[in-house]
Amino acid sequence: MTLQAGTTVQLRVRRETPPYGWFVGEGEEGGADILLPYGEAVVRRPQPGDEAEFFLFHDDKGRLTATQRKPHIQLGQLARLTVADFHPRFGYFLEMGIGRQLLLPAKELPEARRNVWPEKGDELHVVMKHDKEGRMLARLAKIDDFAGLVIRAPQTWRNEWKEAWVTDVFRDGAFALVEGGMVGYGALGYVHESVMTVPLRIGQKFQARIAQVRDDGRVTLSMRHQKEKGRLEDADRILNFLKERPGGGMPYSDETPADIIQKRFGLSKSAFKRAVGKLMKEGLVTQKASWTYLTGDPASAGSDGNASAMPDREAGRTAEERGSPEV
Repeated sequence: MTLQAGTTVQLRVRRETPPYGWFVGEGEEGGADILLPYGEAVVRRPQPGDEAEFFLFHDDKGRLTATQRKPHIQLGQLARLTVADFHPRFGYFLEMGIGRQLLLPAKELPEARRNVWPEKGDELHVVMKHDKEGRMLARLAKIDDFAGLVIRAPQTWRNEWKEAWVTDVFRDGAFALVEGGMVGYGALGYVHESVMTVPLRIGQKFQARIAQVRDDGRVTLSMRHQKEKGRLEDADRILNFLKERPGGGMPYSDETPADIIQKRFGLSKSAFKRAVGKLMKEGLVTQKASWTYLTGDPASAGSDGNASAMPDREAGRTAEERGSPEV
């Protein structure tokens, strides 16, 4: 049997060697001696001749070492590990349950999109592998790695709110693993950028609503409430935004491009129009020449409703409000 870091193996305790610990190996003699340091005997004090399971790893000097500690992940396995630290040169260090950390190299993350890189405390789905020297390393889990672990989401999940962890981020959305609870490991899902209330990063935990359970057992997620409740919340947000604006007006309306609406309010264009439509129906706001105003605001009372009847606000508008690509 080849002894490898990242595996749990059955070994025999050969001898105790103070002040270091015990040497363990395959059988009585022959083959490599592997040190079980005193500090790694956390279950019970072994005796020469005992046979037991040990997890193998490399110590700081690159020597294969044994421990009685139980790891959260082993070679070839997938697990969700917490980010303990980050080093810009090496990458992310993940807690793996044995008093030392597993390295996820920085090259595993998309260099061109550092804004989606994890933060300390995030939880990453990774698979343990070896580097060229046989040392333990992590790589980000891919969709295929979840096969055999994930469940088919039941239809009863529809419109329920669940915890989810981002497994990968793309330009228009993010893949996530949805908490399975008593049902099992979890189900795979996707949340589109248009229904995010905040930008998501890899490893981030977030709350999402199951908007759809697909035929293949995966789910479509939304960070927004159903339309009616969402419309109420969106309308309140827009109304409060207007109340905080000088003169009670804003340069956003049904004519504003969808990308600007998304960046300013975190809403899709359709959600914005539904919320503004609700406020207009209730007589709380009105629209004039691509602007939206609180009802009764002097700026909306021009006799011909054109831009000349409005106060000059151009100087106080942000680049985003002027339609510039700068945000």
